[in-house]
Amino acid sequence: MKPSAGTRILVVEDEQDIQELITLHLRREGYQVEAVADGEEALKRLRRPLPGEALPYDVILLDWMLPGMSGLEITRALRASESGKIIPILMVTARMEAADIVLGLEAGADDYVTKPFEIPVLLARVRALIRRATITHALSQGETLGAGLGTKAGEAGLKTIQLGDLVIDPNAYEVRCGKEPLSLTPSEFKLLLALAQNQGRVLTRDQLIDAVQGIGVTVVDRAIDTHIFGLRKKLSNCSDWIETVRGIGYRIKLAP
Repeated sequence: MKPSAGTRILVVEDEQDIQELITLHLRREGYQVEAVADGEEALKRLRRPLPGEALPYDVILLDWMLPGMSGLEITRALRASESGKIIPILMVTARMEAADIVLGLEAGADDYVTKPFEIPVLLARVRALIRRATITHALSQGETLGAGLGTKAGEAGLKTIQLGDLVIDPNAYEVRCGKEPLSLTPSEFKLLLALAQNQGRVLTRDQLIDAVQGIGVTVVDRAIDTHIFGLRKKLSNCSDWIETVRGIGYRIKLAP
């Protein structure tokens, strides 16, 4: 995916002033932008016209509170479809309670910006999502993530990581706890993979931010904490592998 030119963004926002503001600044950055005001129209735009074709957008900026279908419902619908599982979603909303942020991330959003927002912050988050998508593509091409640094895999491909009942397969982009496959967001998968590849080593929040969003993007520590919270919930019986090191960050504990 190109940094700006050729990158296609769908803005789903029903407040016209905000929609026009976001669209204006994204286009100034060189992105190809389309905007709609309701969820039903957004899903129509996101439907693949022919079998096997990719979604027509690279990133979605999505308001939560929309007429008809909510942004949360759109996110869940996309994550339930084969073509919509990995498209980056940035939720832009006035709902700023911690419980709302967790709900949005667990539904499948990759990041969350609350209104009112600063345009430079919004643009930085969009750039981060594009970098994330690039990292995901790199994983499929034989690269893997370290503590915020990309490392080349060997010729045999990426190694599956097993920690007790927890199995992480970077090649298939799959995680299982026992026999149960887990549905993780791209951010959760990258966090878990970075931690597992550094088993026993404490990774700071800054290192985890770099691993997920790319070096040079400023994100508050709480964003990582929220992703870890959602990841632990999905890992269920395998969540004990993730340890919190108070005041520093997180690590995957060493096997007994």
